[in-house]
Amino acid sequence: MCEATAGDQTLPALTILLAAPRGFCAGVDRAIQIVELALARHGAPVYVRHEIVHNRYVVETLRAKGAIFVEDLDEIPDNERPVVFSAHGVAKSVRALAASRKLFSIDATCPLVTKVHLEARRQYAAGREVLLIGHAGHPEIVGTMGQLPPHAVHLIETIYDAQTVRPKDPERLAYTTQTTLAVDETKIIIGVLKTRFPRIVGPRADDICYATSNRQNAVKCIAPRCELLMVIGAPSSSNSLRLVEVAKRAGCPHAILVERARDIPWPSLSGISTVGLTAGASAPEILIEEIIDAFKARFDTRVEIVTTVVESLIFKLPRELQEQAKL
Repeated sequence: MCEATAGDQTLPALTILLAAPRGFCAGVDRAIQIVELALARHGAPVYVRHEIVHNRYVVETLRAKGAIFVEDLDEIPDNERPVVFSAHGVAKSVRALAASRKLFSIDATCPLVTKVHLEARRQYAAGREVLLIGHAGHPEIVGTMGQLPPHAVHLIETIYDAQTVRPKDPERLAYTTQTTLAVDETKIIIGVLKTRFPRIVGPRADDICYATSNRQNAVKCIAPRCELLMVIGAPSSSNSLRLVEVAKRAGCPHAILVERARDIPWPSLSGISTVGLTAGASAPEILIEEIIDAFKARFDTRVEIVTTVVESLIFKLPRELQEQAKL
């Protein structure tokens, strides 16, 4: 193994396989822009219902600029101030409450989440029970289930749920999914549902978002070459947690989630020569750079970028902020 020296210290060699694509997706980038543009146009404070995206660095950065994050609209004391709905989407009841209070709301819901909402409403209007594949309690799931009346949606979290769900009418069923699931596991669940209910109706296109799929495919590409794969993301970030799971299933012996460089378990890296690095869809590139710098301080580091696809999708901003974006 080649080694370099830093002063009197010998640095062990390390290769970082940097996955591409990684980090921000179009929906996250749009949501953050919406909060920043709302602050630029209306001044502080701008209220945001729930974390705009699941990343502490992003939330703290926006908070420093004047964003105030709340979990309930009742926490907003001033009806004159804007409130931004997070990228995860909200239930109909939240929009109704905002309207009843005459709050000026700005919707930062990811367009791909909105697509799932519309699909669930369309299938329900067609007289079908809706099976929603996802994780209980996740804000996206709460928002999607909140598009329909209580008990109109069956939540399917696991293969076992798919094997045991008992709908009222097996002939009148539809399914849809959370956008940030593990692609391979979701395909298995859908397969079980289609076997049990041959007439079940699904969306015209995959509900799992392009960015989730692309990041998982990039991890599958580098995982077999890594002794350790590190995912930068928040513990509350569904797509980041799925990347850890995907890495392990793809052959990486050890995969972990970290939020910042300070969270790296350095003793566990002793003797390791190849590390994979990626970031969840709500983690900014500055955190990747921070971690690479931390590695360079401890290793003779070579970074190899492994690109599986180049992303170019951009989502339009809400009409009320498009002019502000031009300034």
